[in-house]
Amino acid sequence: KGTMPLLEYLAKEGIRATFFQCGMNILRHASIAGQVAAAGHEIGNHTFSHPRLPFKSREFIEHEFTETQKIIAGETGVTPMLLRPPYGLRWVGLQAVQEKLALLGVLWTVIGNDWKWPAPRIASRVLGHASPGGIICLHDGRAVEPTPDTSQTLAAVRHIVRHLVPERDAGT
Repeated sequence: KGTMPLLEYLAKEGIRATFFQCGMNILRHASIAGQVAAAGHEIGNHTFSHPRLPFKSREFIEHEFTETQKIIAGETGVTPMLLRPPYGLRWVGLQAVQEKLALLGVLWTVIGNDWKWPAPRIASRVLGHASPGGIICLHDGRAVEPTPDTSQTLAAVRHIVRHLVPERDAGT
């Protein structure tokens, strides 16, 4: 479940990804965050508690991202350069926080809805909307749930990779 099977699969395929991490999950599973960084994946800031940002104060938004910057740096030795707001929802004050923390905001080209759909539907959606240079948003967790079942996401990733990643050289 969760991140470890995905990390193993990505390593086997030689694929690097960006993991937008929540501070609360890093505190719960610090070793996993470290393994993500050690495997060479990019780590982005996804807030501390995965809140909906609309109607939150700038101070609240700043705390969510600032605290997570500290946690990620402390647990992985990596200082994130990217942020993704939960649910892709931006709000007044987010841009100022981004600038203060020198974070580039990143959204997606296609989101797989993998928190609610079975693997074939996830893969179909992603493959139907993927484009060169595009960003695919999938989840190795569910908000800040302690032990989410992400088996459908992993199955979809395997299918997506088979269709989007060029064949490896026959000699490797």
